Formats: sequence, structure tokens, C-alpha cells
Amino acid sequence: MYHSPTAEAEIAEELATVRPALLGRYAAALPGARAGVLTRLWRALVHEPLPWITDRARDTEGHTLRLADGRTLRGPYSDPYATGDHVRALWLDRERYDDPARLMTDLAVPHAAAFAGELAGSVASLALSRADAEESGEWPAHDWEWEQRVVDGHPYHPNCRSRPGFSVADQLAYGPEHRPLVWLGTVAVPASECLVSGDWPDELRSGGDLLLPVHPWQAAHVLKRSAEPWRGAHPLMALRTLAIPGGPHVKTALSARLTSSVRDISVYSVRASATLSSFATELAERTDGLLHVTRALGAATAHSPDLAAQLRESPEVYAGPGERVVPVAALAATELPRSAAWLAAFTRLALTTGLRLLDLGVALEAHGQNLLVVLAADNSPLRLVYRDLADIRISPARLARHGITPPALTGRLISDDVTVLRRKLFGSLVAGALAATAGSGPALGAALRAALPHLPRTPDLAALCDEPLPAKALTLMRLSPETPGDQWAALPHPFVLERDASGQ
Repeated sequence: MYHSPTAEAEIAEELATVRPALLGRYAAALPGARAGVLTRLWRALVHEPLPWITDRARDTEGHTLRLADGRTLRGPYSDPYATGDHVRALWLDRERYDDPARLMTDLAVPHAAAFAGELAGSVASLALSRADAEESGEWPAHDWEWEQRVVDGHPYHPNCRSRPGFSVADQLAYGPEHRPLVWLGTVAVPASECLVSGDWPDELRSGGDLLLPVHPWQAAHVLKRSAEPWRGAHPLMALRTLAIPGGPHVKTALSARLTSSVRDISVYSVRASATLSSFATELAERTDGLLHVTRALGAATAHSPDLAAQLRESPEVYAGPGERVVPVAALAATELPRSAAWLAAFTRLALTTGLRLLDLGVALEAHGQNLLVVLAADNSPLRLVYRDLADIRISPARLARHGITPPALTGRLISDDVTVLRRKLFGSLVAGALAATAGSGPALGAALRAALPHLPRTPDLAALCDEPLPAKALTLMRLSPETPGDQWAALPHPFVLERDASGQ
């Protein structure tokens, strides 16, 4: 039975040297990791518009896909909003596959070989993450400890733990799920050679130089130079963003491909940082206290996406006495009580806020990493906190209709295209954060239905209720590298899945 021996064996071999105590747990975690990645891959094959799948059929046994070369791929029912490791095997004609990398290799579609390598790495890294997961029933005391609870990475991406270029030692040293303390360094660059947005702190200045915080992996593998030791920090879910105890969050350039994207900091995002932060903070005041946006404290770049950094507030500053701020992605990894009533209340809060901002003219990238919820002492959802404005969309036309002066920005952040705006919010918030929190299509449909009477009546709400739900076609994007930008799938509406589950 084929189990991507190269990636799995390479991690085992290095693990035997750097952390031999984890070998047994790593081996035990591999079957579940294969199922976790295979589940995500099967979701993509069933629901994304992959050009080499010519027909899809569903019956009581599950789904049957017809490939362009005449072969047939069969597997169990795929709820596009479900999370977990429920797909243990698929059948390509008469052959059984329990390894996603082997399946992708044998599908032999364009770019399959490269993607198969990424899937193999995702399986091995996911097993490593699970092997080192901390089992604790205690409530986290610090913001970064919530982030460490997210062991499995992206809930729907087959590359949920793909970290090409990271050795086992790198993953243990820098991955948030491994709970390390990462020592950030600084690189001195003449201030005259830098672009600065906002206030750059005196602590990160020396004479005529700016001291740019640098991730140690970036210093070693991209900049290929040493950095002066600066601060110990705790990595967050984004891996390149780290929390300084008692201080700000630091977003560093990390030019590695994680899941789908190379993580650097563009000159464009640094230039826009202060203007964007000021604008978003003022706009959040129109949500009647339902939303806070973490402020950008300063950003700087040496006119290179490989050498730049941004400083921003910790979301913890928006927690009152007895309250806690929890990343939405961490909700499913905690023991928080999440009844149907709780999920409906959270859905109502998130959609009320997201739809209000969308109507005003801003579409948030409100996935489970960027969106946080403020919980009361009894765990009821009170408010939201949003961080990282680098990929929102702003509609000048919508802002103008509400008498709001658009920010002095141009470029990819700006769009009046209604499809672009709705995809941005609905794809990240509903098909992402809310779906993963609900854990299934029927549960998501029930939460949406319960929240519906309380939501602002806008054309965007009508589109949300009446049209298929947009979601990024993450696998299609990896299999079509020649096509730049986001590509999209139209998922069955949660209301339809809710009716199917009830037998109506």
C-alpha cells in the first residue's frame, strides 16, 4: 500500500535525530493525517470546477466523478462545509486509494506531480503537528496560546500543513502548534533607503538606520545573513506574525509557500498601512461597538517584499474584565460550549457586522485567522475584533452613497465590482469562518436561518440567501499556476443541505 514514503520517511528520519521521543506518536498520527488531507482533496474534487472532471453524479453511496479520459472516481458523500477526517479511501476505477499524493499522481492531470508533492508534505507535516499537540483542559492565559490550539491548519485546504522548505527542526522551532519561543532579529537599513508608514518606534532606530524585525528563517534562507537578536516572540497561526509578550504583534516577511501563497510583505501593503488603518478604525465606529479593528502601529520596508515588517496592536487590548478574545479558527479546537443557540448568536453577530460594513463599502477577508470574537465570562459572543487589513476590498462607489470619503488608495484593494465584494466577504466569513465553526452544512444552514430575521435587509443579504455560496477553489488554484489571482467554486447553499438532512 503506497503511503508517500519519501515525505513521510524523510520526516521520520529527521525526527529520529532532532526529537526521537515523538517518533511513535508521529507514526500513529500518519493514518489520520492521510485521511485529513484526503478528505479536503475529495471535497475539492467534488465541488470545484476542475476542467478534467466532465460529469458528477450523487446517489445513496456517495459521489461518482467521470474524468475526461473516461476513468471513474468514486467516494463517500462530501458535505462542502464539514470538517474532520471522514474520508478514508477513494476508488479510481477498481483501485483503492487511501493516500492523497498517490491518488493525485495517478490522476496524472496537468501539474499533478507538483501538487502531489505538496500533498505528501502536507500529510507528513500534519502528522508531525498532531504528534506534538498539547492536550490541556485549561483555558489559555495568553493570546498566542489560543493560536497554538489550531493544530490542523486550514480546515478545507488539502495543503493544510504544507510547508515546503521547512525542515522538521524548522517546523518544531517556528510552528505555533509546537509552542516555541522564536527569537526575532533585526537588520539595520539606512532610513533613507526605507519606506515608512505610520510611526516607527525609537526602539527600532539606531542613528540613521531603521532596524527591521526579521524572522530567523527568513534571515537564514532568503536574506542569507545574520540578524542582531531583538525579542523573543510567540508565533501565531499565520506563522510569520508573532506576539511579543506584553507588546505588539509583529508581522514579518517570510518568503515561503504556506498552503497556497508565498508569505512576504509587499511595498504596496506597507505604503497603504497607515491610511488603511486609520480608515478602517473610523469605519468600525459605525458598527455600534460590534467591531474593533487592531490598529497598525507602524510599517517599514527596504523597498523589498523580502525585508519588511509591520507592527500592530494585540487583539487582547479589546477585552474587558472577565472577557477573552478568541480567534474564530480556534473555536473548533477548544472545549467551549457551542450549542445551536450559541452558534446562531455568533452567526448573527458576525453577519450583522459583515453585512453592515459591506453595505457601507468594505468587504472584510473575515476567515478564521483574521476574525476574532470577544467572549463574555459565560462564553456568550459579545463583539468582534478584526486584524490584518492587507486583503480587504474597498468600494468607493458604496462609500460615496453613504457620504463617506474614500481613503486615498489605489490598486488591488479598490473595487466596485459587486461580485468581487461579495465573494470576498461570503467566501471568507460564511464558507470559511462560520462553516468551520458549525462543522457541517446542515448546522451552518440552521444557524443562518436562525440569524436571518435579525440581519440588515440589504441586496447583499438577498444574494447570500438566494445564490450558491462562493468559496475559493483552492485546489484548482494549485493545479493552474498559469492563472494568476483567486479562482472560485459555487458551493451548494447551506439551506439546501439543511433541507436534505431533515428529509424535506
